[in-house]
Amino acid sequence: MRNDRGIPEVKREKMRQEELKSPSSSIHGSNLADLVGGLNWKVTGILIFVVIIGGVYFLLKINPPLEIGTCFK
Repeated sequence: MRNDRGIPEVKREKMRQEELKSPSSSIHGSNLADLVGGLNWKVTGILIFVVIIGGVYFLLKINPPLEIGTCFK
């Protein structure tokens, strides 16, 4: 009789089943990948777009561009 414990496919399947039993996305181990993994691609794109626009807004608010054409008399 063959010993199936040494086959890589069986090992991978056992590891996958163990991960499904105890997911790492708890309140102690959540990260950005868990957040984005739960969203579809449209929501993720909108979220990235909002973060970029917000970053540009605050960058210009903190450090405004130089004014052109001002004269000191």
